[in-house]
Amino acid sequence: MLERALLQMRMYKALLLLSVISLTPQSYAVADAPTSFAFTGSGYGHGVGMSQIGAKARALAGESATAILNYYYKNVSIVPVVDTQTIRVNIGHLLKAASFQVTSPDSSLRIYSGEIGQLQEQSPSASFGAREKVTATIQGNNVLAGNVIAKTITVRWAGANATVSMTSLGKSTKYRYGQIQIKAVNGALEVTNSLSLHDEYLWGISEMSSAWPAAALQAQVIAARSYALSKMDSVRTSCDCNVYGSSVDQNFVGFAKESEPKIGSLWKAAVTQTNIDSSTSLAILSQGKPIQAYYFSSSGGATQSTADAWGEASSYTQSVADPASVDVKLNPRYAQWSASADQSLVASAFLLPDVLSLEIVSRNSAGAVTYIKGISSTGATKLLRGDTFRSRVKLPSPYFQLAP
Repeated sequence: MLERALLQMRMYKALLLLSVISLTPQSYAVADAPTSFAFTGSGYGHGVGMSQIGAKARALAGESATAILNYYYKNVSIVPVVDTQTIRVNIGHLLKAASFQVTSPDSSLRIYSGEIGQLQEQSPSASFGAREKVTATIQGNNVLAGNVIAKTITVRWAGANATVSMTSLGKSTKYRYGQIQIKAVNGALEVTNSLSLHDEYLWGISEMSSAWPAAALQAQVIAARSYALSKMDSVRTSCDCNVYGSSVDQNFVGFAKESEPKIGSLWKAAVTQTNIDSSTSLAILSQGKPIQAYYFSSSGGATQSTADAWGEASSYTQSVADPASVDVKLNPRYAQWSASADQSLVASAFLLPDVLSLEIVSRNSAGAVTYIKGISSTGATKLLRGDTFRSRVKLPSPYFQLAP
């Protein structure tokens, strides 16, 4: 019996030792996981379509807007198209509250129950004077604004050169054109500005400095118009919009763009210069349809295609040389950059418990990372596209290297 007890004790100790040995490598690996990862690279943005720094450089060299666009978008035609549509732009997504007011003495704010077409005239449900603030909130499945409650509320403003200021999440933005709709969607407010695509929407696009050369501004206008036209087939239920007013689609800042001191008029002029008449303007077409004219700030020396960046090919995005992006004089901030991302951010990007090391698996012909691998202390590995990784860990671009 004693010998049997001793044998059992020895077996128990052996099993305990084995369990400690099996746990030790993993525990050491977790402890050795770096607290952050360092990167170096070039460029800013996804690298697909028109490089804005490249467009500026080409405009400075005397190229026209059409020449710039034909360089960055292949197999396309730049022609007049009808652009009389009213575009619905999301200016407030998943909000709990938003406030509205007009400020000029002769202006008024008008609240309507329901969705009111822009050309429809009807009496408002409530009207407010200058500096009277109206706050919209969620009430069950409805919107409450002032004393008006409905599934959708329409906001209009009247008065000579009147603007309405919308405040949400501590930020105020002025809008001058069209009207605003506030809709209850899945327990939150979706706020949209409906206005003319032909000019009013484009006057508020803020994607390029208005101080840049005219040809670059015109190229940007035509690209932005083409992108918007490609989104006009349907209203997305998630945002009650054709496009988001953010970098999800295009950055729309309302009246702020055209009212920039000294240079706002230059942007507005660039829009006008791409209008043919009151109902047609220049746009980029491929196979007879407006293209999703992707653009970005700067590359790592060459643009990449949609197939390289996102795995979906389009005939009009091909890799072309973009030397201006890596010229420090033309692109002082992003010709070369360094950045870091902490352990938790990198691990969450890969959906791994931790990341011991990173490995760049492949690059495309433009030099951007196509795939990057994350290796966890558990032995698990995950692959991500380079552009997905740069977006999730907030790197400037997919043109990066792992820093030692």
